[in-house]
Amino acid sequence: MPSITGTFDVTITPETLSDTAAQSGLGRLSLAKRYHGALDASAQGEMLSVRAAVAGSAGYVALERVEGSLDGRHGSFYLQHSGSMTRGAPALSVTVVPDTGTQQLQGLSGSLLIRIEGGKHYYDFTYEIAEAP
Repeated sequence: MPSITGTFDVTITPETLSDTAAQSGLGRLSLAKRYHGALDASAQGEMLSVRAAVAGSAGYVALERVEGSLDGRHGSFYLQHSGSMTRGAPALSVTVVPDTGTQQLQGLSGSLLIRIEGGKHYYDFTYEIAEAP
């Protein structure tokens, strides 16, 4: 399976929640990303998060629509995030939502790792594009 690495920029904007959700402690954020490198794409997404009463513990889920090119193939796809932090120890899973690839990215599957080093965001994306049945 091909594996690529690159950088990305992200802008996170707080959004309004319903009164019920806000009272429950949830947070809602919109995401705007720009991926650079072999994944040359823009993305828009939504995130829900919650912080636990214990310092350093939290969780989030997010979906983002990525549109652009992947190793020269054009199209779009969705990424699904599921992250948690247990007293400061992070765990994160970011995967391609099955069967969301369009155009030349139909059949795309894979997973993306996020790294933050020196204040800069990096991605490591391992993927496969299956031929149409």
